[in-house]
Amino acid sequence: MSSDVAAAPLSSSDLTTSESISPSAHFQCTPPGIEYVQYSLEKEAEYLPQIRELISKDLSEPYSIYVYRYFLYQWAELCFMAVDTTDNNKLAAVVICKLESHRGGPLRGYIAMLATNEAFRGKGLATTLVSKAIDLMIEKDADEIALETEETNTAAMKLYERLGFLRSKKLHRYYLNGSSAYRLLLYLKQGVGGIPTDYDPYNDLPPSAQDDPRYQGQDQRQDPQDIFSRGII
Repeated sequence: MSSDVAAAPLSSSDLTTSESISPSAHFQCTPPGIEYVQYSLEKEAEYLPQIRELISKDLSEPYSIYVYRYFLYQWAELCFMAVDTTDNNKLAAVVICKLESHRGGPLRGYIAMLATNEAFRGKGLATTLVSKAIDLMIEKDADEIALETEETNTAAMKLYERLGFLRSKKLHRYYLNGSSAYRLLLYLKQGVGGIPTDYDPYNDLPPSAQDDPRYQGQDQRQDPQDIFSRGII
């Protein structure tokens, strides 16, 4: 995970200076030799092996090829890459996201994977990639954006909180290696937290258990988002 240099928060004048300026342009930078590329299925042969290699170095647990394809086949446009033009466009950093209705409620963007080659950390690549993904999700009318990150990954926490994400929930022993995580949310519209969903926490419980106090308020079904974010498929 990149530990990018902090940027000052946006002011209202920054947002109204020009309609052509993206909401998070203030956070984006392009170091010498770096080019930002939007993923497409035509780039799979060249970049998917590099994406898997780069991300696997930073993961708390392995992802299968099917997890990558789940995201990239459905939301290819929400994958952004930074490539090194001085080294045959070798992958320097990548972010992979998705965008879909969350349990029948808000349109939720999800940042599934973010990784930066160690040689390029501290140059703002991760912040720029996440900013580009946020901009596109805003363009696609997303209501909110979510992600999980290890509680010990302070660089990632600072990156996301600088972009406006808030800590929503602590997930104890979330990863297969026993590490805990924080779920972070970025609300893009007012009142998003009040949008109803069709999620029923008692859906898979037998009738005799639905009134049992031990089950009150507990999620008994595993969120598919959690399955993919944890690499279980």
